[in-house]
Amino acid sequence: MGYKIALIRGDGVGPEVVSSAVQVLSEIGFDADYVEIRAGLSLFKETGKPLEEVELSKIKECDAALKGPIATLPGPGTYTSVNVLLRKYFNLYVNFRPFENLVNEKYPYFNFIIFRENTEELYTGAEWNFGEASVALRVITKKATQKIVSYSFNYALKNDRKRVTVVHKANILKETDGLFRDTFFEESKKYPLQADEIIVDSAAYQLVKNPEQFDVLATPNLYGDILSDLAAGLVGSLGLCGSANIGDKYAIFEPVHGVAWDIAGKGIANPIGAILSSSYLLDWLSEKHNDKRLAKYSKVISLAVKNVLKLKKFTKELGGNLTTEDLTKLIITETKKVEAIF
Repeated sequence: MGYKIALIRGDGVGPEVVSSAVQVLSEIGFDADYVEIRAGLSLFKETGKPLEEVELSKIKECDAALKGPIATLPGPGTYTSVNVLLRKYFNLYVNFRPFENLVNEKYPYFNFIIFRENTEELYTGAEWNFGEASVALRVITKKATQKIVSYSFNYALKNDRKRVTVVHKANILKETDGLFRDTFFEESKKYPLQADEIIVDSAAYQLVKNPEQFDVLATPNLYGDILSDLAAGLVGSLGLCGSANIGDKYAIFEPVHGVAWDIAGKGIANPIGAILSSSYLLDWLSEKHNDKRLAKYSKVISLAVKNVLKLKKFTKELGGNLTTEDLTKLIITETKKVEAIF
């Protein structure tokens, strides 16, 4: 079966790392028709819009999307985040971010996942300015919380995970985080897994002190965003981390890192986050379309990346001297070796 994939190359290093991911997908035999989608700061400078309606329609016609980072300008008077827009438009309520320590020798091995609610809370963008004060509306609903919690537990069951931990600040934010926490424990009764809790500031401390204690974390939107970057620091680099934005009918896959303007165009960006995101894309398509061939491709990419990281050959941000192209070629070569054992 041929698949139609929306390709959103993005800003900064986005086009470079997305190209690497596409190269790897092509080399392992993934049959896809890529639909180029323009979005981001460069489009905004041309048209006054970071993403046009016609592009949304084109994305919707595809089976899934592979995306690079897109610049979001800070402060009032700037355009709405394209990431937030896409998540809300396609109701991508799950943000899936796995963190496995393969290179950071300062820490023992750990392998945990953050499931971040992806559509509401402070990221609704409901804010008002009253001159000397600004106010933001924080919205947490039971329905959205049930969906992210259910997804977290179901994933844990399918993937032999033992424990799901809710991250909250319900001791202070008694209504909003209280609802998130209470809903978590209500839903947890449906699953034969350990369910526990941790206050968000304690979670940040414990992640730094003892990350191997965690298995699956379920968080509201803002906490998941912040803790994900902390976790990326624990594994050694944002460039090593991929992610998925998943809804009931659609999904978008992207590296965790930002646009990295300082190294854009220099050919030294780490493509691993984008390449791992492409493996998550294959997994999702495999499950949705019952295509076992794609599940195999996903495992090949994941194992090839792990094997290459064991060689201790890195791009600049990890102290190495490989270019984006060098690392991509190493991973492609390793996929050929891995395929032989499947």
